[in-house]
Amino acid sequence: MAIYLTEQSRILVQGITGAEGGRHTRRMLAAGSDVVGGVNPRKAGGTVDAEGRVLPVFGTVREGVAATGADVTVVLVPPASTRAAVVEAADAGIRLAVVVTEGVPVHDAVAFHAHARARGTRVIGPNCPGLISPGRSGAGIIPADIAGPGRVGLVSRSGTLTYQLMHELRDIGFSTCVGIGGDPVVGTTHIDCLSAFEDDPDTELIVLVGEIGGDAEERAAAHIRAHVTKPVVGYVAGFTAPEGRTMGHAGAIVSGSSGTARAKREALEAAGVQVGRTPTETARLVRARLGRGMRTAPD
Repeated sequence: MAIYLTEQSRILVQGITGAEGGRHTRRMLAAGSDVVGGVNPRKAGGTVDAEGRVLPVFGTVREGVAATGADVTVVLVPPASTRAAVVEAADAGIRLAVVVTEGVPVHDAVAFHAHARARGTRVIGPNCPGLISPGRSGAGIIPADIAGPGRVGLVSRSGTLTYQLMHELRDIGFSTCVGIGGDPVVGTTHIDCLSAFEDDPDTELIVLVGEIGGDAEERAAAHIRAHVTKPVVGYVAGFTAPEGRTMGHAGAIVSGSSGTARAKREALEAAGVQVGRTPTETARLVRARLGRGMRTAPD
């Protein structure tokens, strides 16, 4: 099993004809994902050549769903168009929308998240790398060649740290890796992924990666204490962030002690989570926790 995404997932790409859309479509196909087409109202009826496949371009998501049975969309459109793209996908019955676009206005994100929830559509992002179930499927921009399948679940606010932890634990492998995005408002949270990994029989251990800003990790710690029985190993980025300095990350809002790396680490450790001080130390904690009973990924 995997969470949210399987080899049966059929993916549309909103923005497939753009430079980023085309590049990441090719990467998803190379990863084994079943990308079935794209959407661009101005180029409807055309095609895109990618990895030896000719993919149709539809004028609307609804047309794409009707023609291909797509149930997942990857949104790679400009920030000003993102709200309309997600609303359109939800109205077309898409069950999972992966919003890679960064720079989405917060009020737009609030609006499309509410609309998607009302339609039963899960949103991952915005400003996220997406997710991957190695060896099965990937939706977004996570490279497929940095880790193989295994029994560790990963949820991370940071795209870069998603990649680094995947690389650090590449010999062990992952059931699913989810980059939820670091904006102040995201559609899928640490808690959502923790619950899904808890219910996934193929996930033995969960890695949670957080960052300074907000209280998402503190809320995740409370959830772990109450509801998670599987071992959790954590890492919080931002211990060296200077106090009183405005940081560039959209979600890195720190007020007093609230939102600091130390406060997050203390909350997680109080919930029984082992927290590494660096990504490499975090990987060592995972290996030590799993011990010799762990089934590693194939060579």
